Amino acid sequence: MNSIIRNTLRSSAIRNLLSSVSNTGIVNNQLRTLWRVSSRQTEVTAFASTKTLKHQHVLCNCSCCRRAHTKAEKELVEFLAEEIVAEKKAEKLKTIPTALDGFKVSLNGAQVNLQKEQDNEIIKISFNINHTVDSESEPELDMTSDSPDIGEMKSKPTFTIDIVKGNQTLGFSCSFNNEPGASGANDNYNDIFGIDEITLYEGDQTENVYAVAGEIIDGYLYDLLMNYLEEKGISNEFAEKLIDLSTNYEHTAYVSLLEGLSKFTSGK
Repeated sequence: MNSIIRNTLRSSAIRNLLSSVSNTGIVNNQLRTLWRVSSRQTEVTAFASTKTLKHQHVLCNCSCCRRAHTKAEKELVEFLAEEIVAEKKAEKLKTIPTALDGFKVSLNGAQVNLQKEQDNEIIKISFNINHTVDSESEPELDMTSDSPDIGEMKSKPTFTIDIVKGNQTLGFSCSFNNEPGASGANDNYNDIFGIDEITLYEGDQTENVYAVAGEIIDGYLYDLLMNYLEEKGISNEFAEKLIDLSTNYEHTAYVSLLEGLSKFTSGK
């Protein structure tokens, strides 16, 4: 493909993404696409001619199978092969750590659980990586640039913290702050996460258990609870590591999804 067509397609892709920007910003799947366009040098395979809706069957020449693919299947497999290579090059960690600051890390699909025992307590942290990827900052896009800077993609999931003593559990629902002072935090602190909800119960948690929002409790009580979590090892520094863990694992899961989609489409 000559450079004129390639540049035209690249500019068109960026303009299409920009046209869908709402008041709340670019949606996550478009951010990932735009980040990929701006970060990798290998352009996505595109079509110079108009694509028809007729499903044309093409005899596949790939070594993985010997069957007839539709035109759409063949094009999808070719694109995925290139995308998988690019995504693997962008991976920061090849393996996900099994421990983090004394917490044992266990993975189950999209679910991540961390657990440690200290001072006759069990501390559990849980989160899900689905739909958690966003840009670190609001992108500033220059339409005249071939490589717009949209910031680094990060996975910032909401997470729960359960501190178990005997049959009682003190539970916190937390989220990462977009700005200092969010989620009830004192404006004088630069907490990167905040407490959204607090609950205390015996046995298993049910819908009958009372919970209070972090933003409506007394400000001094909120600060004391944040200090309490910090003493348990859940500090700003730990929260940064939690973001890195979630980001790396989400990216690994995304690559696995692409590989699975390629195998499914190619009939391997």
